[in-house]
Amino acid sequence: MLHFLHHFPRSGFARTSLVLRSASTKASTPLAAAHLLYDKQYINGKWVPSSNKDSFIDVTDSNTGEIFATVADGTAVDTEQAIIAASNAFHSWSNLSLLERKQYIQQILEEYEKVKPDIANSLTKELGAPQEFAKNVHSELYPFYSRQYLSIVDEYEWVEELDDIALVVKEPIGVVGAITPWNWPLNQIACKMIPALLAGCTFVLKPSEVTPINAYLLTEAVHASGLPPGVFNMVCGTGPKVGEVLATHPLVDMVSFTGSTGVGKHLHMLGSSTVKRVRSELGGRSAIVVLPDATAEQIEMMATQILENSGQSCLGLGRMIAPSSRYEEIVQIARDAFEKVQVVEASNDTAKRSDIGPVASRTQYDKIRSYIQKGIEEGARLVTGGLEAPPNTPTSGYFIKPTIFADAHNDMTVVREEIFGPVLCIISYESEEEAIDIANDTIYGLSNAVIGANQEHAMKIASRLRSGQVHVNTLVRGPTAPFGGYKQSGDGREVGTYGLEEFLQIKSIHRPKPAVK
Repeated sequence: MLHFLHHFPRSGFARTSLVLRSASTKASTPLAAAHLLYDKQYINGKWVPSSNKDSFIDVTDSNTGEIFATVADGTAVDTEQAIIAASNAFHSWSNLSLLERKQYIQQILEEYEKVKPDIANSLTKELGAPQEFAKNVHSELYPFYSRQYLSIVDEYEWVEELDDIALVVKEPIGVVGAITPWNWPLNQIACKMIPALLAGCTFVLKPSEVTPINAYLLTEAVHASGLPPGVFNMVCGTGPKVGEVLATHPLVDMVSFTGSTGVGKHLHMLGSSTVKRVRSELGGRSAIVVLPDATAEQIEMMATQILENSGQSCLGLGRMIAPSSRYEEIVQIARDAFEKVQVVEASNDTAKRSDIGPVASRTQYDKIRSYIQKGIEEGARLVTGGLEAPPNTPTSGYFIKPTIFADAHNDMTVVREEIFGPVLCIISYESEEEAIDIANDTIYGLSNAVIGANQEHAMKIASRLRSGQVHVNTLVRGPTAPFGGYKQSGDGREVGTYGLEEFLQIKSIHRPKPAVK
């Protein structure tokens, strides 16, 4: 997911051991090496061997389908060690002054700037983000949220006085287990880690095993910053081995999860065993309501939103609901816009901001292609794109043509389910009431959009859409506005003051009322 994208310009191999940074040592193997091995976990301020010494997770270059790195396959033992370290560090960290915690976050940011070019390079491989997009969007997200929260905490009201008797105090919730996704990896790490640490929480990160290298590089910056041991820990591994331990362990006070709705439901259930707070930001099947007076420019802008990050965004606007009176015109506008977009290798240094790279993994590639095949079988009209490989891309890479289905309806699998790829379904409506019903007829409620020449009328339609956010005639988001969903899109809120408060507990302190003089 992305919160403010439009504020930016648009096995037979030899393993090379990567010596992760100790107190005074930088990673010694360059990122461009043929193969990298990250075999450590970061626990209690040290890089330590995983207890699972004979098992690793391979990381694939999305452009070629070849393995370029291998990471630790963490265990319950690794995870518990990290949780205990975070629990032991909580008292001293939470009792530091806000100024002291801010100084550590500032120092992490300064160290991050040193590894930022390597992070951008890693994302062109593990995620498949084109160079410009990786450099100017993905890798800039951590600095953006660092600066945002360093400012917000100074203005936040940590203590309120009520009725001359009670003090309402906002305190850190405790140990936070964060489980982050592969599609916007740094965005989601930043939106959890930075407010949690500033609030006084300690932190155990489980990054996605699909795109973990950026998390390792960020953790090197954390280590170099001198952050006290145990405040931040990272365990790389799979959900069943690591994530489920975070959700069930009694020393974890909160789990913050971004990912699929199915996994989110499972984590909520596991977390209930200790009645811990579980906050989730889950899937979406967002809609664009095109009003009859929408301009061609508005239609093109909203149609191509689904292509951002190669369609791998939970807030992707994958359903376009168009008036029957202009239906074929709108289909043609969308088609023309899609066919201008080039699919390129991420290493292509001439790629434009509007070009897209491969999808992240073989699993994702196969899933998207199965949805495209399903759309054809269910009778949707294939307007552009489809199963054929994009021109001038490696056949071994995970490249998908931007695809449009017309004559779609809400009973179709490609309309109802989250595809998570560069696929747009265009649905016809006769009346505005029908358009609103179609938009709201989904288990999800993360995002929607309305476009039309009459802004006031578009705002009235927006007020009736059941989602955590609605874009009206723009794709720009307020940078401190809360991000989160309705229904099965999750119950969490991120960004700004709302994101900070996710990691706080509320305590009432009662005292004698002052005597009247």
